[in-house]
Amino acid sequence: MISARTTRRSVSAAITTVLAVTLGAGALSVPATAAPPPAAVAAEAGTQAAPVAYPTDAYRFAAAGKTGFLTQERGTTGPVLKWTRFADGSTTVIDAPVADSTGSDVIMTGQGQSTSRSLVVKLHDMADGGRTVTIDLRPLNGVYVKAVSRDTVLAQMTQPDGSVELRLVTRTGDTVTQRKVEGLPPGATSIVSGSPRDGSVLLSYALRSETSWRREFAVVDLAAAKVVSTHETDAYFTSWSSLSATHLVWSEEGGKVYTVDRATGVETVTDFDLYEGESMAVGLLGSWSMYGTPGTLEGDGTGDSRPLVPFTAKSLTSGETVKLVDYVTQVETGPDNTLFVRGGTVEHGDGLYRISLGADGKPAAELVASTGKPVQLLYLGAQIPHTFDLTSPIPLKWKLSRENVDVDLKITHRGTGKSFAKRLHIYSESAGSPYWYRDGFFGIRWQEIAAESQMGKDAEVGTYDWSFTAHPQNGVGPAVEASGSFTAAKGVSSPHDLNWNGTPDLLARDAEGVLWRADTTYDATKKTLVASTNERGRVGGGWQVYDRIETIGGIGAGAADFVARDRSGVLWLYDVTGNGYGASFSARKQIGGGWNTYTRITGGSDLNGDGRADMVATDKAGVLWLYKNTGNLSAPFAKRQKIGNGGWGVYNQITATGNIGGAAAGDLVARDKAGVLWLYLGKGDGTFAARKQIGGGWNAYTDTIGIGDANNDGRPDLFAYGPGNTGYFYAGTGNYRSPFAGRVSSPVLTGGPAYNHVS
Repeated sequence: MISARTTRRSVSAAITTVLAVTLGAGALSVPATAAPPPAAVAAEAGTQAAPVAYPTDAYRFAAAGKTGFLTQERGTTGPVLKWTRFADGSTTVIDAPVADSTGSDVIMTGQGQSTSRSLVVKLHDMADGGRTVTIDLRPLNGVYVKAVSRDTVLAQMTQPDGSVELRLVTRTGDTVTQRKVEGLPPGATSIVSGSPRDGSVLLSYALRSETSWRREFAVVDLAAAKVVSTHETDAYFTSWSSLSATHLVWSEEGGKVYTVDRATGVETVTDFDLYEGESMAVGLLGSWSMYGTPGTLEGDGTGDSRPLVPFTAKSLTSGETVKLVDYVTQVETGPDNTLFVRGGTVEHGDGLYRISLGADGKPAAELVASTGKPVQLLYLGAQIPHTFDLTSPIPLKWKLSRENVDVDLKITHRGTGKSFAKRLHIYSESAGSPYWYRDGFFGIRWQEIAAESQMGKDAEVGTYDWSFTAHPQNGVGPAVEASGSFTAAKGVSSPHDLNWNGTPDLLARDAEGVLWRADTTYDATKKTLVASTNERGRVGGGWQVYDRIETIGGIGAGAADFVARDRSGVLWLYDVTGNGYGASFSARKQIGGGWNTYTRITGGSDLNGDGRADMVATDKAGVLWLYKNTGNLSAPFAKRQKIGNGGWGVYNQITATGNIGGAAAGDLVARDKAGVLWLYLGKGDGTFAARKQIGGGWNAYTDTIGIGDANNDGRPDLFAYGPGNTGYFYAGTGNYRSPFAGRVSSPVLTGGPAYNHVS
């Protein structure tokens, strides 16, 4: 198989038939706040278990034989070649930067930048334990063209007069022999060969005429070492090609596919009307020609909405067509009259497929290695704050399994019936679609909804219903529909969101006194908090002057703010402005002195039901004090109010969590010196009900942070940080008897320096 790199997505168009035979194209409500569980996703997508796993890090499928297949991955120092066995999925890493296929278990590897620049080649028989034969082409003044058996390669030799010969070079033991391939037209150069099939190979080479270059094809009988037929083209560049005992097929730029009947010489061309530089992927099994527009499932990021032509087989004798896979990325010749296709089907998912002729003589595709990735477009949940602020820059966001979609979105206010509808064209290349938020999310900001709909800038608060239909731009798989609702308000304070993008942030100080802001997001598949694409950002140095830093929610509406206490007992306010992308920090403002009388400080829970997050502190006598949020940056807190008469000194950590218990107002959790965590349910007047034990072992953590509603289920969650840069996510349940689900490891703060304070 002579093949080229994967081109952009292509489409079927009007099919033009030339000469005798027509090839033709052939007949060819999820909850708003939760993602479907992985098992449901797999069942819904129709993925099937394959005998072996296809390496998910592989960016190239290189070869396949009877016993296994070869892939190429990116390593730390260069490409990594890996042979995976069909029998048990075991792998062998091959130390070489480049490789080539023979259509069998024999693979070629070289040490050059490409196969043609590898002057010393190794032939590995993977069915024979990787037995190697090394052929050095340097003494022969040759360059590699194609490996054709376990001990023989085709090589292009340059003669002293500058002419080119094609030779079969064989190594047997220490002896190297060579045979000239007869019948190659004079002047042929830049020779490329497909993999052997039935004792022959299909060559492509360049020929110069008086005014230009063009390419020709030649069929070479390897046993006889001679050209048995040649076939002219009008193009200089040809990409994919294949041969069988009865036919030849190749494709040219612009979407033309040529087939030749080897017995009669009758040539047929089918034009799929692609862009310049694009070609169809082709293959042959007997008298079945195969074609499809090459492209990845995720597309190329440009938003090209031309549907892919599925990889389809067409009988060159009867005209019957059979769809094999829904999309194709690469095609390689296999042994015993087979092809191997890297691609996918809606029914069985993404992976490596073997194409072979069945007992009925028709080609069929079998999944032989699976990535586990579904091909069908899937809805994976919404990312909408439980109470959405109509004045905020936070977008309404939804997650899909891939980006290359066009979304018909509708949002309706339930009370008034006013609505907004728009088609969102999603793509990521360059600046990307304004509706693409990466990590599988698309979305839209309320400012655009208000400007382009009946709702206007003075949109009503209350319940909104949303629905959408997402159409795959490449036509792979059916459209997906989803619907849900959300509650809207105005001027809502963000409990732990510093950049005001709808997801929690963490502040972490390292041993050098540098403060970092970690932007996070919730991964519904892993069910934990993960780093967003923004990852962590450096706030600045010198933060070791503070012995306490606490995120306290917004003073008034908007992004979350935080306070810091210096070692002399002065408390400072940092007003944070978020714009949906980043966070800016205003110069600190002094709140007042004497705060070193407090042993613990926490904020973020609305304790009195006024919609603003308050702050509480315990003094050295064990008394608990409430500082109500005024919403005024000049005087952010009202005069303190005693809400606990003593006994709070038994706790070495208190954390404001928001309303995790499902009662009237925000709550607190407190850890005693034995590591037991206790829940204090807020009554709504700044006081708490009697404590309830949550559980023990919480002394394993240095910091526990009430991060707000990270998973968008309407219940605040908790993040815990411990030694060794370990982090854990605790989803809130809304049940005071058991306020947190089991912990799930979180990678948010891993990989960097250790932190001595996280809030």
